Amino acid sequence: MDGRVPIIGSRYCVEALGLPVKSPWRSCWEIEKFQVGGRIVEYEGLTLVTVRGAGHLVPLNKPSEALALIHSFLSDEPLPNHR
Repeated sequence: MDGRVPIIGSRYCVEALGLPVKSPWRSCWEIEKFQVGGRIVEYEGLTLVTVRGAGHLVPLNKPSEALALIHSFLSDEPLPNHR
């Protein structure tokens, strides 16, 4: 839970942009033994990702998930879907 920038406010702001949804909300990537790493929604030109169990400082709270996000962004590859 992030008390400074709660996801509900971020979702509201992104939805207010009125961008077309390319891929609706879904669970993404596994870190350990079937644990969902977060959720993702893709809009035209923007991707919003949440990290499960992380606060404002994702790399501090969830380093494995942060590394997956950074790798995905830098390599221009999608985050894997949760199975």
